[in-house]
Amino acid sequence: MKDSQIKKVTIIGAGFVGSTTAYTLMMSGLVSELVLIDVNKDKAEGEVMDLNHGMQFVRPVRVYHGEYSDCAGSDIIIITAGANQKPGETRIDLVHKNTAIFRSIVNEVKKYATDSILLVVTNPVDILTYVTWKLSGFPVSRVIGSGTVLDTARFRYLLGRHAGIDPRNVHAYIIGEHGDTEVAAWSLTNIAGMTMDEFCRTCNKCEGQLSKYEIYNDVKNAAYHIIERKGATYYAVALAVKRIVEAIIRDENSILTVSSLLENKYGVSGVCLSLPTIVNSSGISNVLDLPLNSDEVSLFRKSAESMKEVIDSLDI
Repeated sequence: MKDSQIKKVTIIGAGFVGSTTAYTLMMSGLVSELVLIDVNKDKAEGEVMDLNHGMQFVRPVRVYHGEYSDCAGSDIIIITAGANQKPGETRIDLVHKNTAIFRSIVNEVKKYATDSILLVVTNPVDILTYVTWKLSGFPVSRVIGSGTVLDTARFRYLLGRHAGIDPRNVHAYIIGEHGDTEVAAWSLTNIAGMTMDEFCRTCNKCEGQLSKYEIYNDVKNAAYHIIERKGATYYAVALAVKRIVEAIIRDENSILTVSSLLENKYGVSGVCLSLPTIVNSSGISNVLDLPLNSDEVSLFRKSAESMKEVIDSLDI
């Protein structure tokens, strides 16, 4: 696909994440047609009205609310619908509620949009990416989860803040589950080719020593802290989704830590987890094999085992 051929994006779910994603995509100028679908039609209509009133200030884009039949012709379908994560509730606690919701969504989508790329954002995103792939029958390359793209951004932000470096120049990845078993790939983390330990020894700007444990926990628990304070996370995740959409629309071959079905990665198969992945107009182009150390491989496998246990409990 070429840039000019990708014009239409559908968002299913007009809650906090869906509506913020719609706003972010409208502002980006990436798409020419944007559809919002929600079981609460008044909510979707209200969001569309609000967005359209700002149309004078952005590049031309048609934004409207619709039915599942309006998925037809979509190049990317973003699924943000589902039950919200409540304070004290883990992402995995959501799985059975959201699996039931996804069954109805995916069954409708595949009636009208068999050639689209499906981008799953709803939590628990790794499980629901697997559910979407299983229910849709779509090729693995066209079922993508937002995965640890946001976790990786949080990781780089915290490392950049500690080191006094633009987070865009911090090279680091969170892999595995988007959740409690996620893995920080410390062995590959670097600034200008220097490991964090090497950088911290030379910069002489840090007020304190780098605490890998503290930074990892701040990344892993970030959503819980935000939910406790404001009830939901949506700004940063919407920007992460926009970044994935951009990589697809612009056929960038960008490396993003999206979630997809893995086959024989570090001995892991049959689950959806995040690894640095080449993303382009076809969706998933290639999942990279990283030179992880033995501890990171072990933790990655434990993350996969926890996902496998959840998948085995589902009726799909």
